[in-house]
This record gives sequence, structure tokens and C-alpha cells, in this order.
Amino acid sequence: MKVLVIIVSYNFEQWMERCLGSLRLSELPVDVLVIDNDSKDTTTELIRTQYPEVRLIENKKNLGFGRANNLGMQIALEEGYDFAFLMNQDAWIDSNTIGTLVSISQKYPEYGILSPVHLTGKGDKPDPGFGDYAGIQTLKELPKSDEILPLPFINAAFWMIPTTVLKQVGGFSPLFYHYGEDKDFVNRLHFHHFKVGYVPHAFGNHDREYRPVTHAGFLRSEYVYHLSEYANINHSGGKAFAYGILAVGKKSVQALLKGKLELSKDYLYMIFRLIAQSQEVFAQRKNNRLSHPHYIQP
Repeated sequence: MKVLVIIVSYNFEQWMERCLGSLRLSELPVDVLVIDNDSKDTTTELIRTQYPEVRLIENKKNLGFGRANNLGMQIALEEGYDFAFLMNQDAWIDSNTIGTLVSISQKYPEYGILSPVHLTGKGDKPDPGFGDYAGIQTLKELPKSDEILPLPFINAAFWMIPTTVLKQVGGFSPLFYHYGEDKDFVNRLHFHHFKVGYVPHAFGNHDREYRPVTHAGFLRSEYVYHLSEYANINHSGGKAFAYGILAVGKKSVQALLKGKLELSKDYLYMIFRLIAQSQEVFAQRKNNRLSHPHYIQP
């Protein structure tokens, strides 16, 4: 089985040894592609000198998470890989993780995405976001026997995707620059009758506990969530408008009634931004219903 690991990097220095070092130890040999989004540190120099086995694409500007990953997915299709494994730069895996995911994916082709258990950077508990998806807060709660546990959504820190799935669903939508593209991809995956799941005896670490949640970050997460609902092809047009636009209006009114005038204004501005993208959203809702490698091949 040919596996292409795709890592989008930006100022990768602090995680490089753990991330790329873990891939060197993979029991199933893999090819590694790093797509750098114009790092301002010595990321690209370190990769060239310390990890010569890694293929490196150096973008001259920051393309965002989705567009950069699409370059890797295109290479995976053009060069005949069986799987693309998307992995965050601030993440690393156990030596048997990739082999385990590939083996189980071959047994269960109805799964378009398989993921390991996401642990914190310290490895002492589930990553909080993953724990919320999976309904587990401690390692003791992990199931012991099931090969796959289905979930509605898993974030794209570790995604094993068969390239046969990419040929039907495509890559990440250009509607999303950074954040929200994984939610949109999963929505489209479900539309094309694929499942998402994780393997409870495969593990990866995601080092993101230190990140504070700012007001700007909260608003960005709200925006991309409602944009993903607006673009969700599992919804009818009316339901997409209700979840994508009207729901934001409701939040604006609720904020106003609570005396949060600035937050209410933020939500009103969000409505105008979403409506401004309507033409692009409608075009993608139509196209994404078709089985085609959207955004990674013409």
C-alpha cells in the first residue's frame, strides 16, 4: 500500500522533530510531503538539511490549510497513491498508527475517513475537542475491542483517506481559508454515503492545549460554522439558509437582549458576510453533489 502523508506547515520548528521523527519510525513505510505556507522561521532549511527524505513544496504565500492540502491530494491522485494521510504539523503518531489505519480501512471501505485517538501533547488524556466528539474524557473510557467507532465528525489533525474517496468527494472547498474546511469536507463525505470513524487502539498526539480562545477566535469559529451549514449539501436550500443565516440573526437578537451590543453587531456583520458569499455557496452546493475530485483536479 502506498501512503502519502501530507503536512501543511507554517513556522514548524517547535514540532518538527516530534512530527517528522514519528513518521520515520512508522512500521508501515510512508512518503512524506510537507507543503510550507511561507514560514518566517527556518522550517524549510531544517527540512532540507535534517529530513532529506521529505518532499518539500515551498509556497511563496500562505495559501491557507485547505488549498495547501489540496496540492498534496492532487499529487496523491496523480502519482497513484492508495491513501492520503493528512496530519497537522503540531501532531505526531505511534509507530503502528498508520499501518493499523490502513489495514482497517481496507476491511471497511465504507469509511471515508479513519482517525486514531487524538491525545493531548502530554499524552495523558484525550484531546479535549476529540473527547467531546467521542464522548470520552479519560483514557480509561476508551473501548477495548471495537475496530472502528463511528462519529459524525472528527477534526482533520489525523485523517486517513483512501484516494478512491478523494476521486468521488474531492478536496477542501476554497470557501474556507483556515478552519471550517474539515467540517465542510465531512458534510460532503456523508452526502456521498461514506462514514467517519476512529480506531480506539491507534494513537496520535495533538499539541494544542496551550492555545487561548480569544474573542476574535470565537467569532471566526462562529462564522465558519454557519458558513459550513449554509454550504451543507445534506440540507435543503431552505434549511441551509435557516441554519446558515437566520440562526445568526437569532444570535444577534439574543445578544442584544442580554445587553451585549457589540456582540450583537458582530453577528449582524456576520450575516452580511455570509450573504455576500451566497453566489459562491450556491454554485458549490450544486457542484458538490456530483461525484468528482472537486478542487484537486479539473
